Formats: sequence, structure tokens, C-alpha cells
Amino acid sequence: MAALLKTPLFAEHVALGGKIVPFAGYELPVQYPDGALKEYTAVREGEAGIFDITHMGQVRVTGVDSLKFLQCVTTNDVAALVDGQVQYSALLNAQGTFIDDITTYKINETAYYLCINAANRHKDVAHLQAQAANFDVVVSDESDATTLLALQGAKAQAALQDLVDTDLENIGYYKFAEVKVLGVAGIVSRTGYTGEDGFEIYIPNAIAVDVWKALLSHGAVPIGLAARDMLRTEMGYALYGHEISDEVTPVEAKLMWITKLGKDDFIGKAAVETRKAEGAQKRLIALKLTGRGIPREHYKVFVDGEESGEITSGMHSPLAGGGVALAYVKPEHVTEGQLSVEIRGKLVAAERTTTPFVRSNVRKV
Repeated sequence: MAALLKTPLFAEHVALGGKIVPFAGYELPVQYPDGALKEYTAVREGEAGIFDITHMGQVRVTGVDSLKFLQCVTTNDVAALVDGQVQYSALLNAQGTFIDDITTYKINETAYYLCINAANRHKDVAHLQAQAANFDVVVSDESDATTLLALQGAKAQAALQDLVDTDLENIGYYKFAEVKVLGVAGIVSRTGYTGEDGFEIYIPNAIAVDVWKALLSHGAVPIGLAARDMLRTEMGYALYGHEISDEVTPVEAKLMWITKLGKDDFIGKAAVETRKAEGAQKRLIALKLTGRGIPREHYKVFVDGEESGEITSGMHSPLAGGGVALAYVKPEHVTEGQLSVEIRGKLVAAERTTTPFVRSNVRKV
């Protein structure tokens, strides 16, 4: 078994009392001494939370065929991007199921930047480099040299502004800028995984500790994996290995909005079209318990007493006032029948709802 990796901020997490756990091949803090609930609350209720997400992968695509290449390997329409814009997208295999979900950054017509999931990094890079052989492009894995921080919450902009040479007010939602962070070249995007306003900050490893400490000194609160998962679940955001995997297509996962069947051929397009025409055997829904309990991953979902599927992500949501979850169920149960979730041998009543489970505070401009 491969040894677990450490991010450049590992010693900082330990010094702050972070409880370290294995995650996606890394040793990362699941929470700090005040606990995940207080970390979650800090982000949701007006502070700025700082997350070490260096385990994510970063890939640069350059060359005259960059657009053609990305149109072929991703589901969304890369041609719709303008310089400085970010796009949520996915990589599919020939069967139309997910290799990964990603974000695509357009630097210019011949240069793009991709953020990929940690657990999928080597698989994604191998797939991209294999496909690149058919195009005049270079695919460079910059993950090992890059630290990625997420700064999320109402005070994120105030905490970051003094560290960069750009007016952050000019970076709109799902936009980015190449900036200097503490005098060193990096990328700052107004993106995140929490449903709050905030930024993701790509910097060289050499300045990771300095930037981390500077953000803490500007009022940011360190946040671990547990609170991050609570925040993303409340938004209904997909997580690889939960809502998406190599067993589902965008049809099942309610991600056809990032799958542009109207553009030219891309990997997995034909299979997705077939699945859409035939109909999926399961579909993702959002639910909220009307009885007491906490819905957890893999708990069985029943409809009118018949087993229909299982929870993919679930939690007790303080703001929603109860248990909320994402789950796959049979297509005929997406809108019809009485839902319940089996919790410790008992069926707890639930109702269908929509995501996000709580109000999103992302800045849409």
C-alpha cells in the first residue's frame, strides 16, 4: 500500500490541533479542536473559512488544438467560455459514465487549466494524455507543485484582499484572474464547494505556509473535511464516488445541464444519447426526513414499503432543521409514492424536496 502523502500545510494542521485522517491518498485534517459543527457554522454564518484542498489535481492544457481537444474530452461546451471564465464539466468514458467531474479555466485560446478530483488524479491525467496524442496539445500535470486553498464565507474577500495585487471586486462568479499572491504568481477564482461567496487560490508550494498564516491573521478560520462535506451536501453538490461514478451517466445524476449534446462529438456522447432515449434505471433525488434520524450513505430508501434505492450523501442539517440526503431511486419513484429511509432497522418517513437544502449565498455576478 502506498504511503500517504502530506500537503505543504501538514505541519500547520498538526500545530493547530487538527485531527488527521487518511483521505484520497493524503493525510488531512477532518476537524480542528472546536469541532466540525463550529467550523460549519463559521462559514455559514458570516465568517471566512480556509480549507486546504491541495489534494485536488491541477492540469494545464496548452497548444493550438486546446479548444478542439477539450471539446472532445469534456461534456460542456468549452467554446462558450471567454478568457477568465470557469466552467463546471465532466470527463466521460466511451460508455458515457463518469471518469470525473472537473472545472475548466480558460486562460486564452491556446491555454486552459483544469481542476480535477484528488482520488482520480492519476486516472484523469492518463486519460487526458492518451487522448492528447490525437491533437496538437500538451497536457501537464502541475499537481505536485501547486497548493490549492479554498477561502469561503461572507468575509472571504476581506480576508484575501490585502494579499493580492488585484481588486477582488472585479472577479465575478465563476471567473478568475492570474494575480500575484504575496508577490508570487498564482490564480484566484470566485468558485467554491460550499454555497457561500468565496475563492479558490492556486499558488506555488513555496508560499503555501505564508499565505495560510496570512489568511489566519486576517480572520480566517481553519476548516476540516467533515465541515466541508456538510457544506457541500447542503448544496446538493455531487461528489465523485457518491453521486457520480463510473457506474452512472449524466442522465441518472441530473447533470445533463453540463452535458451539451448539441455540440460536436465528444467521448461518451453516443452512450449518453442512448441512455437518455432508453431511460435510466435509477435517478438521483433530494429528500428530507419528516421523522427523527440522520440519513447516512448507503442507508436504504423505500417507497410505499418497497426497497427502491439508497442514500449517496446525507447529514443532519442545522439550517434545514433535520435530516437531508441525496439518493438514487427507481425512475418510477422519482415523483410518486411515500418515501422512507431505513435507519437502524426502522423506516423513517421522508419527503421529496429540491436542492440546495438551504439558501445559497454565492455571488452570482
